[in-house]
Amino acid sequence: MKQHSEHKARYFQPVKTATVLLIMLSVIAVVSSGFNNYSATNSKYGNRDSVESVKAFMQVYKVLMSPRCMNCHPSGDVPLQGDDSHLHTMFPKRGADGKGLYAMKCANCHQPENTAGVHTPPGNPSWHLPPANMKMVFQGRSAHQLAKQLIDPKQNGNKNLNQLLEHAHDGLVVAAWSPGEGRALPPMSHEEFAKAWTTWIKKGAYAPKQ
Repeated sequence: MKQHSEHKARYFQPVKTATVLLIMLSVIAVVSSGFNNYSATNSKYGNRDSVESVKAFMQVYKVLMSPRCMNCHPSGDVPLQGDDSHLHTMFPKRGADGKGLYAMKCANCHQPENTAGVHTPPGNPSWHLPPANMKMVFQGRSAHQLAKQLIDPKQNGNKNLNQLLEHAHDGLVVAAWSPGEGRALPPMSHEEFAKAWTTWIKKGAYAPKQ
């Protein structure tokens, strides 16, 4: 019986050692992979700088919270309207695809171009709210909450960082700077906004503390 126990111990000793070594190698591989991914990201987007990134996002935040952006990113399913961001007077609903519900479609009033005249419907070929399964709410979000939301693919329309960079030049985003007569423009030019947006992302896409 004693000989059997000694033989069993001698058999399992190398197996145990091999298992420990395998676990250690796996951990090293994971850490190495994470480091390589971090290095690639860091190299691609320049030096990470939390202070500069957050400073840039606070400029971005002012634009995103302006009526030109927030009116189409409401907390509910009715878009907002006007420089005071009141509920849309016709009470259209978001709909599954963000383009309206039943016969009340966004495109019924919002034509491919701005309608002539003061306070008439602004236009764009793809005028819509975010879809029901990805509402991308701006209204009521703190700077911290919105920054976190914008870089989360599960909340930002499945966009990675490269796609986020490109989104600053999306036709519907740019339309905020051509809102039609009688409407206030965002608090900075599109060029300034795109620069701040790019700085925020390339410096690490950090979120403000609050």
